[in-house]
Amino acid sequence: MKLIAALPSPFVRKVRVLLHETGQTDAVELVEISTTPMNTDAQAAAANPVGKIPALVREDGPAIYDSRVICRYLDDRFGAGLYPQARVWETLTLEATADAMMEAAVLMVYEHRVRPPEKVFDGWIDAQWAKVARCVEAVNGRWMSHLNGPLDMSHVAIGCALGYLDFRHPDRNWREGAGALDDWYAVFSARESMKATAPE
Repeated sequence: MKLIAALPSPFVRKVRVLLHETGQTDAVELVEISTTPMNTDAQAAAANPVGKIPALVREDGPAIYDSRVICRYLDDRFGAGLYPQARVWETLTLEATADAMMEAAVLMVYEHRVRPPEKVFDGWIDAQWAKVARCVEAVNGRWMSHLNGPLDMSHVAIGCALGYLDFRHPDRNWREGAGALDDWYAVFSARESMKATAPE
């Protein structure tokens, strides 16, 4: 299998953390690319008609894409149990919350990266950050008992989302008013899987 990937992507990092946590890093070849919505890499477009990453190229079937689909597939293939049936809806909801945070944070980056400076819309950027802030508040207020429980894919997703906020938006200080989540992340980010996949 081959993972079409750009290493700074938090969505790619989710898959890579899963591979580290399951001891399966040798099962998937990492194909590093550089791609944007305005200049889509040919390998990304060939694997995913939308051109987004990550995409997983398989030998026994068509490529699959979207980090949640890939993570479910690999979890099933490796029997990892990161989507435990007893709390699968909570796990999926929290993973979706993390993905929403990532999407909003990535859009903030693209607003500056792909638009001419005179067309950057600060109101749009602030609206994206408002989504992130609401998600952080919700996780800190409602989901800490889940995050303090046994490892599942929602832990990985939230960890990757928060790591991306630190990487791309350190001046926004997501930690303000989110002390419980900050404490959790300080421990989770020290996992070997997180250190091995930290964006640079």
